[in-house]
Amino acid sequence: MDQKRISESRVTLGVMMGPQDANGYGNVHGGVIMKMVDEAGALAAIRHAQSPCVTVAVDSMTFMQPITVGHFVQFNAELTYVGRTSMEARVEVIAENPLTGEKHLSNTAYLVYVALDSQGHPKPVPELMYDTPEQESRATQAQDRQAYRKQQRAKEGQP
Repeated sequence: MDQKRISESRVTLGVMMGPQDANGYGNVHGGVIMKMVDEAGALAAIRHAQSPCVTVAVDSMTFMQPITVGHFVQFNAELTYVGRTSMEARVEVIAENPLTGEKHLSNTAYLVYVALDSQGHPKPVPELMYDTPEQESRATQAQDRQAYRKQQRAKEGQP
């Protein structure tokens, strides 16, 4: 099977947050951010697999700082690890006040996707090439997370 670099599937999405995205206090709903995180991660997985992909798992998502109406939010996604048919994506959420230029990291999330063939069955994906020690470190951490997920599924009696 072919190999691909992380940079080949890296994705950046951006959106300006408006009143339709927020609660009465002007804070953007977590669900709006979660949807965009999933879209960015899925697009990175689709680019890598060059096939449709479905979300299998979302690890915890902790919001470190609120995002408010008027902020420009950037979603930076890249793969951290691939298995035979699954891929883990790391998505960073950066909020920027475009009036001041101030930026802050809102949260980082890890999601797992599975590539599908034309019949909707899992299909093998290309291996992932690591170009930097940081990428290799993230891959090791991703393997640990994947082992934990499998352990949790086994405890719950899931395949």
